[in-house]
This record gives sequence, structure tokens and C-alpha cells, in this order.
Amino acid sequence: MTLFQGGQNICGATIGVLCLESYFPKPPGHIKNPSGLPFPVLYEMIDGVTVPDLLNNPTPDLLEPFLAGARKLEREGVRAITGSCGFLALFQRELAAAVNIPVFASSLIQVPLAFHMTGATAPVGILTADASALTDTHFKAIGAGDIPVAVQGMEGSAEFAEVILKYERTAMDTDLIEAEVLDAARKLMARAPDIRSLVLECTDLPPYASKLQQEFRLPVFDLTTLATMAHTVVTRQPYSGHMPW
Repeated sequence: MTLFQGGQNICGATIGVLCLESYFPKPPGHIKNPSGLPFPVLYEMIDGVTVPDLLNNPTPDLLEPFLAGARKLEREGVRAITGSCGFLALFQRELAAAVNIPVFASSLIQVPLAFHMTGATAPVGILTADASALTDTHFKAIGAGDIPVAVQGMEGSAEFAEVILKYERTAMDTDLIEAEVLDAARKLMARAPDIRSLVLECTDLPPYASKLQQEFRLPVFDLTTLATMAHTVVTRQPYSGHMPW
């Protein structure tokens, strides 16, 4: 007899996602578009908390609904938890301490990995939604305070800033977003040509990761790459293959 305890409304989701409230389009590659993800997800909406809230006013009272959401996702049976905004790096330690399953609040957790994988001599390039809002505190919170980085933000763009940073409308031209992302990366590379890896802080950037890699020929890390690894780590399968006679 195989006995499972039950208690979950939905079974089989590996990754739980703490979701900020937003209604602009999420192309495949975004953590909030399950059609493009290679793992099953369960979403927990943090009602009333938006990207501008987290970027511009990350007060301690914002933390509690995320802690409650993480605990709920754990009760529902997910095996690891992430969020829908890289600025949740600020709450990494508190979220991880609140549950008994792995938490990777931000793609920025990959900054030390990217640094050491590429020789530990060159700064890690960071593309972020808003460079003015990304502080040393965010990097220290995920153990990357001593890693050299070069940061470029999207706050000076038009389409990205109006739709994603300012919530001025929900309609979004993804071709314009792609052009703005590539332009931001070019500015970053012009300022720091010795970059050997690129980490995309923002969850809205992974849909353009392949274009970035085609142009700059660098390893590109984002939340989707991290979540895919986490899924593999918490759902290990037997290897198949053969041995010599």
C-alpha cells in the first residue's frame, strides 16, 4: 500500500511563485507565463503590492504578506518558492527562514555563481528594471555584497518604463521592449567591456535572453534558468544510460 497524507488542493506543482499584482503582458519566458516554463508552477497573488511599491517603497510592512504567501505555498505542497520580481532579494533571508523548503527570491542569487563560473576576475553585468532602486542592500541580502558588478537599468526607456515601472497602461509593444532591452545591454557593454556574464534581475527580461546571447555571446542568467535548476534539484530522477560490457 502507498499512502499519501493529502491536505493539498492542487498536487504536483514544483515551484511556487509569489506574484506581485500587474496586468501588462507576460511573454513566454516570464515566470508568470506558465506556457513557457519547463516545470509545473503554483501562483500565490500578493494582492495590492505592485512593482512600483517594491522598487520605490520597500518598507518592512511589505514583508508580512509575502511571508504569509510563502507559508501558504508550502502548505499547498510546492517544493521550492520564488517571486515575480528580482527586488524581492531584499527579503531573501526572511522568506527562507519562514518555510522549510528552498526559497530563491531573486535571480540575483546567481551573481556569485556567474562571477566564479567566468574566472572571478571580471564584473558581472546586471540588467535591472531600475538601477536607481537597486542598492548594495539588495546584493548583500543574497550574499553578493562583495562581488563586483556593473549595473544598467531600464528606467530611462520609454515603453518599458511606462508599462512596467509606472503602470501607466497595460498594452505593451514587445518589439519595442526588445529593442530597449538590447539598447540597455549595449550601453552596459560600452561602459564595462570586460563583462564576462550577464544576470537579468527583472522577471520581464528573460523573454529577450536569447537575443541578448546572440548579440553579446555571454552566459545569460535569469529567473527562469534559476527556477529550472531549482525544479531539477528538488525533483531528482534516476539517470538512464548504460555501462560497458
